[in-house]
Amino acid sequence: MSNHYSAANLRFPGDDARLDFTDLFVFASPDDPGKTVLIIDLNPYTTGMSAMPPFLMKADLHPDAIYRINIDTDGDAQAERAFTFVFSECQDGKQTGTAYYATGDDARRAEPSGEVLVADTPVGFDASAEPVVAGPVRLFIGVRSDPFFADADGSFHGFKWTGQDAFADRNIQSIVLEVPNDMLGPDPLIGVWATVSVRRDGTIVQVDRGGHPTINPFVNPNNVKNEYNLRHPADDLDNYLELWSQLLEKNGYSASEAREAARIVLPDILRYDRNRPTAYPNGRALTDDAFSARFAWLSNGSIEPDGLAPHDDMLTEFPFLGVPNRYPV
Repeated sequence: MSNHYSAANLRFPGDDARLDFTDLFVFASPDDPGKTVLIIDLNPYTTGMSAMPPFLMKADLHPDAIYRINIDTDGDAQAERAFTFVFSECQDGKQTGTAYYATGDDARRAEPSGEVLVADTPVGFDASAEPVVAGPVRLFIGVRSDPFFADADGSFHGFKWTGQDAFADRNIQSIVLEVPNDMLGPDPLIGVWATVSVRRDGTIVQVDRGGHPTINPFVNPNNVKNEYNLRHPADDLDNYLELWSQLLEKNGYSASEAREAARIVLPDILRYDRNRPTAYPNGRALTDDAFSARFAWLSNGSIEPDGLAPHDDMLTEFPFLGVPNRYPV
């Protein structure tokens, strides 16, 4: 998994798949070098509407959730810019979303705040969904084919790769943005991470987060996962540098090498320098083999790649992710 099933015991945060953030992608727009594409994927194993009656649909986004893409512009592990999304109740197979863009202190508020980019835009549940213009941003919200590829079974059985992609023909809910670079700050180097929060008993509780792929499912011990989801990147070095360094030492690193390697993913913010080519961990393209990269990192290169290829259904145009896969009735 990337960040699929990110709560303890390989469960969803709050036992609700709609609160599960699965993947973050950041790369230069192939259509315009002055823009950056930001993607967060959610709700793993979404069934979608295709071939499914509306009462069985499980493709919506949580109406009490706050989904956010956080942008660190100065290296302090705090958000200086943020794109935030909230959604209506899904009724009769229809749902709408509102997108905000915030800067400064507003980017760090738990409540959605800042400029409304678009209000009450439809969420797509089938292949007919179309992007919308949201101020200076191009936006797509809807069910898509999950681009993540991984031999999950092999990873759970001693890295004896099976050649089977656990995420082939699966769907997710995607929020895709194409953003002018000046909205991401003046410096070409930024840090990006996603958070999912939910309103509970009058308060907002963060229940999932991540920047780098395949961290919580495979790096954190089971008893740490839920606490990790509640925390913030600014506290990651204090809380996880020693823990993760010790793990890496057990897997072939010297003590100094382990600390250096741990700092590649700590704090858990995906760094992206738009003056350099996109290749994880400088941003993340849809075709990057993040799963193999994580195990090579964990093992100091001793675990070979799983040999899987990227999915072949991705698009060359915005929103780049493949149309939803159909499920049998």
